[in-house]
Amino acid sequence: MRQRLAVDIGGTFVDAVTFDPATGAIRLEKDFTTPADPGQGVRAAIRRIGLSIGDLETFIHGTTLGLNTVLERKGAKTGIVANAGFEDVFEMGRYMRDRAQMYSLDYDLPPPLVPKRLRLGVAGRMNAAGAEMMPLDEDGVIEAGRRLIEEHGVRSIAVCFLHAYRNPAHEARAAELLRARWPDVAVSVSHEIIREYREYERTATTVANAYIKPIFQTYIAGLERTLAADGFDGAFYITRSGGGALPAHDAIATPVHTIFSGPAGGVIGATWLAGLIERPDLIAVDIGGTSTDACVIHKGAPALKYEAGLERMPLMIPTYEIATIGAGGGSIARVEGNLLKVGPQSAGAVPGPICYGRGGNEPTFTDAALVLGYLDPARFLGGEMTLAEDAALAGVEERIARPLGLTPVEAARGVFDVLLARTVSAIREITVEKGLDPRDFAMLAYGGAGPMFVPQVGREMGVAEVIVPQAPSVFSAWGMLMSDIVQEYARTLIGLLEDVGLATLRDEAAGLGREADADLAAGGFVPADRRIEAALELRYFGQEHALEVPLLDGDDLAEIRARFDSAHRARYGHVMGDPLQLVHLRVRGIGQTGKPDLPEIARRQGAAPLPARRRQAFCFARRELCEFTIWDRPALRAGDRIAGPAVIEEATTTLVIHSDQYASIDRWGHIIITAEGRA
Repeated sequence: MRQRLAVDIGGTFVDAVTFDPATGAIRLEKDFTTPADPGQGVRAAIRRIGLSIGDLETFIHGTTLGLNTVLERKGAKTGIVANAGFEDVFEMGRYMRDRAQMYSLDYDLPPPLVPKRLRLGVAGRMNAAGAEMMPLDEDGVIEAGRRLIEEHGVRSIAVCFLHAYRNPAHEARAAELLRARWPDVAVSVSHEIIREYREYERTATTVANAYIKPIFQTYIAGLERTLAADGFDGAFYITRSGGGALPAHDAIATPVHTIFSGPAGGVIGATWLAGLIERPDLIAVDIGGTSTDACVIHKGAPALKYEAGLERMPLMIPTYEIATIGAGGGSIARVEGNLLKVGPQSAGAVPGPICYGRGGNEPTFTDAALVLGYLDPARFLGGEMTLAEDAALAGVEERIARPLGLTPVEAARGVFDVLLARTVSAIREITVEKGLDPRDFAMLAYGGAGPMFVPQVGREMGVAEVIVPQAPSVFSAWGMLMSDIVQEYARTLIGLLEDVGLATLRDEAAGLGREADADLAAGGFVPADRRIEAALELRYFGQEHALEVPLLDGDDLAEIRARFDSAHRARYGHVMGDPLQLVHLRVRGIGQTGKPDLPEIARRQGAAPLPARRRQAFCFARRELCEFTIWDRPALRAGDRIAGPAVIEEATTTLVIHSDQYASIDRWGHIIITAEGRA
């Protein structure tokens, strides 16, 4: 049988994982991210595995290319074609100030991605019911395209007309005209991306898609050509922001659905792992090179939402509800106004932390970890790289310790304390503020810096246990191997639930279900591997925000009502007697793929294990330097138990256990960390 490959591009490293269905073997490798040419880092990571591309059945890719394109404002020059009189919807938006600037007298919004001169209107109108009020001015569409492309040099156009979610005929015709006249220009059409109401949000999502589409298309098409030249003839998928994966050709058409695909792989893997180890309530925490991402898995399912924010723009896309802070292993620590700050600026892969010896001169979280004794300079990346310990110490002393009047160890401890406060605050947003008690959850630690730091987060939040999976540094890439192929479909159906009626709901859901089933069948999935799920977005009449509840076979209106009331009570602490209003019907088509089995490891036979080494490191339970035992993870066996303070090392990451914690090894090789007295 041919193998499966998953590749995840992070801020500092590219992670590659292969799975051989015949033997169950999983191999992993890392290489540095290459920001100037992301494909170069991908190819380097694949070469390190030593696998023939022709042996691959499937290639699954997670990338932050779209996200970084928007954040860095390096997208294509984009224009908007809208209804005449509604050209400025994108800039007007909704007046919601950034919380940090709420009372600022000189607050100003950043310039929009599309300036006014590149937003043109054409005559034509549909009403809210989808009936044509005014025919589309086709000559006006051509003239708008000519001005944008030939006069202003636009490379991508977003087409968004009023009420196209109800009747997309005008949008479809405008796109047809533009694509026929200028085939080399990317055209994004709102109804092909999202079929939901809210004019500004739909426009913003379409603009974001248009802004990144040419860059994403160039990257994916180039990667496809490279893989094909090396003999790859298998299926190529991109992970979705809201779970699952898209065929590459679909991702090129609607790259906005992949904009948060990087963190999604880890959540997919965490959800699968939660079922395997019977921990249905899990907080997944991914600490990589540039960011920390946390997501709640409750009752076996990750939190999902249908509107994300990016650079003060709403994106109406399905995405995991992930709390993100700009702080990770490469985050720069600095002193501003006698205050210690960590992130969001990152040293990234180039130049990287000081200790990498690649030109970095600003201390980072990784440099602080080295000063605290958690990293072995001679064994980083399995001994492939020697860390510059003296340079890291000098950088921490000069840039942090001296300005604050601290010792280097105190300064490095402060870096961890600052990141701890920010991480705990982010996790509280997705637990406590949602009515969930984190003490009822286990916490999963992954990412290159996760095992080193998350046990400290678990101590602070009082979680039951912290779990470090096998190969945590490439867990997001490993999670991509668990991806099913997912297609999302939605319709806006605003009306009181009783007025819409169960028969209409069933008919609409069946229609979307047939569309989903046909798309999955076209993708090569047999009936046994095709699954269709339906859900309703409901709210009490008069409310603004809605909650999603599943629509199950055999439901009646009373059961739907009871399910919504239960969800509302869990989220807001109360229920109301008001009528229910339907907002959206959603259908998800899932093409189920084969998942790799996780083999069990051998149990310890004979005497208890002994540590490989010992060294001085900082214990946050004692708040002082003390002797840590050092263990090599490959030598550990099921049933082993280690008391803190201890460091467990593996080739691509380091796990830190403090003196009030214990670690035990389960039958799959996961490390389970519990507080003293709870082991």
